[in-house]
Amino acid sequence: MAAMPAMPAGLQACGVSVAFDGLRALSQVDLCVPPATIIGLIGPNGAGKTTLVNVLSGFQPPTSGEVRLDGASFAGVGAVGFRRRGVARTFQGGRLFRDLSVLDNLEVSGLGLGDSRRSARAEALALLDWMGLGGLAGRQAGALTYTDERRVAIARAIMGRPRYLLLDEPAAGMSEHEAGELRELIARVVCELGCGVLLIEHNVRMVLATCSRVVVLDSGAVIESGEPELVHRSDRVRRAYMGTAADIPAGAGSIELDEGATA
Repeated sequence: MAAMPAMPAGLQACGVSVAFDGLRALSQVDLCVPPATIIGLIGPNGAGKTTLVNVLSGFQPPTSGEVRLDGASFAGVGAVGFRRRGVARTFQGGRLFRDLSVLDNLEVSGLGLGDSRRSARAEALALLDWMGLGGLAGRQAGALTYTDERRVAIARAIMGRPRYLLLDEPAAGMSEHEAGELRELIARVVCELGCGVLLIEHNVRMVLATCSRVVVLDSGAVIESGEPELVHRSDRVRRAYMGTAADIPAGAGSIELDEGATA
């Protein structure tokens, strides 16, 4: 008897389309986040990036297509089901419980995953120490600096050791130095925790320097996908960010990767 083919590993969007009241937000999008790999997702404002993240985390059902985890369909599984099966995410606004301490914010995540209070607290303390945030454990979340709030949101997301982590604009508002520290943290999450990461960012320079592969959305469709160098030099990507070919100054060879570059 012939051996059954191995199921593909990774978190996948397979032909995903999403329409709201007839308006198509995503159109036949394919994307795969392999284990222990950092994949970037960029695109102009309104390209559909957050909608795709919502689909990949169970917050938005696709109109057509499906999400698969290691080859198994996630059809009909809501956000809680995604999280308990190892798909975690952060949000653009952080969304911490501002009246709770940092430690309590992480504990709540552990309790939601079915841990005991004692187990959740132990994991939360260990995780904060691992991230260099142990000194913030007792601080009220609403009193955190902007950068610390972003880092605590990531800590909360990796409670329970998820297999895949979706980071929705984690470096928004950060300085170049702070974004560099965030890159180091993401690399540790991949190398030490074995997480597959999808990095959605407006900071194009950071994405191209961090990710092994980059997917570019424009008007809800994938217009480019490949290694960072390919994306960097893509005419289609340049047009998406800078306008039509007639609008691009003669001799402009690639996207300008300054800190103000917008995805």
